[in-house]
Amino acid sequence: MVMKTILYIHGLSSSGESGTVRHLQDLLPETRVIAPDLPIDPDEVLEMLHTLVASEHPDMVIGTSMGGMFAQQLYDCKKIIVNPAFHVSRTMRKQIGICPFLNPRKDGATTYTITSALCDRYEETEHRQFDGVTDEAVEKTWALFGAHDTVVNCREEYLQHYRNCMTFDGEHRLSYENIRDILVPLVCKSI
Repeated sequence: MVMKTILYIHGLSSSGESGTVRHLQDLLPETRVIAPDLPIDPDEVLEMLHTLVASEHPDMVIGTSMGGMFAQQLYDCKKIIVNPAFHVSRTMRKQIGICPFLNPRKDGATTYTITSALCDRYEETEHRQFDGVTDEAVEKTWALFGAHDTVVNCREEYLQHYRNCMTFDGEHRLSYENIRDILVPLVCKSI
């Protein structure tokens, strides 16, 4: 049996050591989960992700929140985006300054800095994020939206470009039960 590979893309202030990654690995023990710490600059993130996709050939990409925005731009990949934050720059503009990472990072960094210039770079990325959507990308993309997400709601914008989606009884951050009962079954059905 060939082991499947998932590329997990975390959200703002998180890391590849998030609880979601640990739960995915526990619930899908026959699957390899690659979960890099994302750089802060959006262009560096996209470059890193395209390089990873080219070298690792993941069977599935999962992105949450800001990671959903980046995962959406991997048009050739089969993907599930969870509570995608297509306009993370808006959130970042409210947090200018030094911000803590919520999870440990491999490089040991505990904080990062949001500047107006960084927000501008994210906004530029956001303006062009749907430019590569094809019919094939539409078929390969699913989105999950938490019914009680008070952080972001990009469902209507998602539906302007894609069609496969479902709402789950949850908030912005995935609970263990959401991962076990909603995300993992969709992964298993899709890969």
